[in-house]
Amino acid sequence: MSIAATRRAARLSVAPMMDWTDRHCRYLHRQLSGQALLYTEMVTSPALVRGGALHLLDHAEAEHPLALQLGGSDPDELAEAARIGAAAGYDEINLNVGCPSDRVQSGAFGAILMTRPALVADCVARMRAAVDIEVTVKCRIGVDDQDPQTVLPEFLARLVGAGCERVIIHARKAWLQGLSPKENRDIPPLDYDLVMQMKGLFPNLHLSINGGIDTLDQAAEFLEAGLDGVMIGRAAYHAPATILHGADARIFGLPGGQSPEAAARAMIPYAQAHLDGGGRLAQITRHMLGLFNGRPGARAWRRFLSEEAHRPGASPALIEHALTLVPPLVPADTPAR
Repeated sequence: MSIAATRRAARLSVAPMMDWTDRHCRYLHRQLSGQALLYTEMVTSPALVRGGALHLLDHAEAEHPLALQLGGSDPDELAEAARIGAAAGYDEINLNVGCPSDRVQSGAFGAILMTRPALVADCVARMRAAVDIEVTVKCRIGVDDQDPQTVLPEFLARLVGAGCERVIIHARKAWLQGLSPKENRDIPPLDYDLVMQMKGLFPNLHLSINGGIDTLDQAAEFLEAGLDGVMIGRAAYHAPATILHGADARIFGLPGGQSPEAAARAMIPYAQAHLDGGGRLAQITRHMLGLFNGRPGARAWRRFLSEEAHRPGASPALIEHALTLVPPLVPADTPAR
């Protein structure tokens, strides 16, 4: 896929989320939207380069457009990991400069790299020289006691100087001291205005905004205001159909994307192939629990899959049975009887 095509897909993307956006999750999301850009969970460069954990790059062709997010801080190692990712067929390599977890801090990468912009620029430059696909960065507006108004523009200027042309900004600080990773997703206040200011300062930089966005209406407003892309995380996971079904038409102006029912049925042969390869049904259905959020029958759907998919011998036929628990939607203009 060309860089231009990947950038078009970045108008709406699903955030990389550890333990959530694995290949089964992404396959489901792709059934709901044919256009949105999908991201892997973060994969560390040491795991690929030193550990040889190439299975972490497994994905289906249907998942494209698809980006690989890398975590690391060694420029040479990241360059090699980027080469490995590009050879595996990914459309973009993204560098994580936003994750606040203790494990990431101990490895000297993630959000802590906001304090080392020169190193990040070096990493980006080496990665760009190693691959022909686009290298992007996902960052915060700052960490701990940094002043985002000062730090963020300086950080972005370093990235631009290294040749980076696309950045995703999570519009919150990361507090590496005093807040847990979970708290870092909610407690630091959002500063959307600062991200909008960055677009004014760097008009040629493709900027996507992330953090606290949970509707397509919000996404459309940011795009209309001049941002280049919107990345949605937890809302896209917990209510995937609410975000992704309809996104192709609303955000991209294109047909595509299946209904939640059709998406669920598309997962049946996929799940059977996974079981035939020695996998377990619950590894797939755990990502499907929110498929009908907000609709009658959603609770019964969740409960049935949660209880039954873990049982020995559980088969993909459970998905079809679970669908009987969700009443079909009645069009709004259907007359009452």
